Amino acid sequence: MIGLIFGETNFPIQILKRIKTRHLKYLIIDLTKRRKFKKDKNSHTVSIGQFGKIIKILKENKCQQVLFAGKVKKPNFSKLKLDFKGIYYISRIVKSSKLGDAAILKEIIKILKHEKISTISSLTFNPELTLKKGSYTKTKPNREDEVDIIKATTTLNRLGKYNFSQGVVARNGKVVAIEGNGGTEIMLKKCKSKKFKSKGVLVKFPKKKQDLRIDLPTVGLKTFTQCKSAGLKGIVLKSMQNVFLEKRNCISFANKNKMFIIVR
Repeated sequence: MIGLIFGETNFPIQILKRIKTRHLKYLIIDLTKRRKFKKDKNSHTVSIGQFGKIIKILKENKCQQVLFAGKVKKPNFSKLKLDFKGIYYISRIVKSSKLGDAAILKEIIKILKHEKISTISSLTFNPELTLKKGSYTKTKPNREDEVDIIKATTTLNRLGKYNFSQGVVARNGKVVAIEGNGGTEIMLKKCKSKKFKSKGVLVKFPKKKQDLRIDLPTVGLKTFTQCKSAGLKGIVLKSMQNVFLEKRNCISFANKNKMFIIVR
């Protein structure tokens, strides 16, 4: 039995499809705001603060392994439902939340490990949802694009204290925006330019000291439409350290709009 701890985005849906296709036994701990998986008979609706309940469900169903997928946003701690173990662990969660949303998941992983429940990679059942090194589009980056890629990559590598940042946008050799707690969508909205079209690049790499089992940089068709709207020319990802959703549609969209997809 595998325990699936699911948050927002469409990534969990793809994982669930694959697990059902393989007829594997599973249960879901649904942490989504709108209880996206409530119709599944194996789904359990739980508050992120109910650690006792989460651990009890996992252990009663003999789940020695869990898989995290989807985003779990920072909760409103004053309104959080807590059980006994939640009260015991909440100070650790509050402290970790100051480092960003991903830090919350990393702290939950530590708590589960203490309870003798291990965490496996979110790509365990869906290796096809990541990209290997290479170019995936007809359009390739030119010299100016390469300057932007180097600038964005170098900036990401130097962002030690901004451990929630997975993305940087560079244009004309300058950093235009750095991803904050609001995520990629808000960052890209800041990059819209009437002056520039098909110029600039989005680089999305894992955070520094990233736990590669969880919270990998994720892109999908929505990301590409937002990049197009922002006037960017391409996206660069890290080899085997990304989640790439709607692959065919994304590549088709990029080719149609003369954008590039590079994985390094």
